[in-house]
Amino acid sequence: MAQSTHPPAGLEWLVAGGETWVPVLGGRARYINLDNAASTPPLQVVVEAVRRFEAWYASVHRGTGFKSRLASELYDQAHGLVAGLVGADPTTSVVIFVRNTTEALNRLARRIPFRPGDVVLSTEMEHHSNDLPWRRQATVDYVKTDERGALLLGDLEEKLHRYGGRVKLVTVTGASNVTGFLNPIHQIAALAHRFGSRICVDAAQLAPHRRIEARPDGHPEHLDCIALSGHKLYAPYGASALIGPRDLFLEGEPDLVGGGTVDIVTHREVWWTGLPDKEEAGSPNVIGAVALGRAIIALEAMGWDRLAAHEAELTAYLLEQLPAIPGVEIYGDGDPSRASERVGVVSFNLSGVPHSLVAAILAYEGGIGVRNGCFCAHPYMMKLLGADERGILQHQGEIRRGNKSRVPGMVRASFGLYNTREDVDALVGWLRRIAAGSYQGRYCIDPVRGDYEPEGWNPQAVASSFSWT
Repeated sequence: MAQSTHPPAGLEWLVAGGETWVPVLGGRARYINLDNAASTPPLQVVVEAVRRFEAWYASVHRGTGFKSRLASELYDQAHGLVAGLVGADPTTSVVIFVRNTTEALNRLARRIPFRPGDVVLSTEMEHHSNDLPWRRQATVDYVKTDERGALLLGDLEEKLHRYGGRVKLVTVTGASNVTGFLNPIHQIAALAHRFGSRICVDAAQLAPHRRIEARPDGHPEHLDCIALSGHKLYAPYGASALIGPRDLFLEGEPDLVGGGTVDIVTHREVWWTGLPDKEEAGSPNVIGAVALGRAIIALEAMGWDRLAAHEAELTAYLLEQLPAIPGVEIYGDGDPSRASERVGVVSFNLSGVPHSLVAAILAYEGGIGVRNGCFCAHPYMMKLLGADERGILQHQGEIRRGNKSRVPGMVRASFGLYNTREDVDALVGWLRRIAAGSYQGRYCIDPVRGDYEPEGWNPQAVASSFSWT
């Protein structure tokens, strides 16, 4: 694999804060962000676009002033950019702006006209946001995963057969936020459509890493509904999107009602307006939409193949080194030769060292940001960790009593387009030190939060790094 020490050559834009230094025990360190699966920093060009737009900001669609007309035009263009990002046909699909993927999936769950007996097929690997909303609306069953955590398509087909046409929706993550597995979403779509079901793709983890193809309506592999987040697409300004069939959202009442959703209101009747306004009640987040649109333009110009290759290089480089660290266990597929078949999300543990302690040492001493815990995917995590029913019940009891000191979990490193091999070297170097017990601080756990903190650490060192004025 090609050796490189920087993001792909010719990358004119980097992220805001890429050269930030943070306080650590004994001094300061350049911050290394390996928590991109949770949220990405804004691209510098996105920051600049937002700054340019601030002078032109105005409320959209109901103003006659020039700024309002300009803002309205940009807001509408942003919808088109999102549709283009996934290849959605704007004549049959609608882009609805929301705050995040969680809201998108909740909105969709409330807008699908479920009837008694309807079934939603989710999977064992889903983020809670693609599980809990459906439980409120229908019977939910879960497609199984294998011992590595990969989806079992045979089980999906068996469940579609078993429910005999009652499956209203198959909903699946495009890429796992725990193991990085890429699901064969078009193959799943073809299966769902064969049994008369629609498909929803939670693309929160997929969209920042791969090109998404909705494919034409009527195509067996068409993706009916797609949810994605701006804050994972280098535009963390509060705008995300739900893409779905126009006919679904034209039916019935919108999920949120109020200003902007109507054409006429009397004391007895309401005439709802057209899409997407019908589903975007109130004053929208215009700045967030501009940010998301600019991020899409930047990512498209950068090239998805190029981004995927850079990410695969970093993922393979990490997977090559982790097994040499004593006590490391990798979850999912740890084969570096298959790094291009996954996204850059690597979860692991160090034997004998709690996941929360590993993350704390990385942060307080190495200036490295990772994530630890269960990543909002508790059932999937418990299966990967091999937790038995007795152990799970014991941990549940402790958590209910306010004690999170022994909650099982993992450490997760996740890559963004701006990460480098040096970032991987820093992570691996610190993991070696942690495994050897050669770190500086003495750490105490807060049982209520389940987090470790070094003795003598001054929280003001964190607060003083930012000034409100």
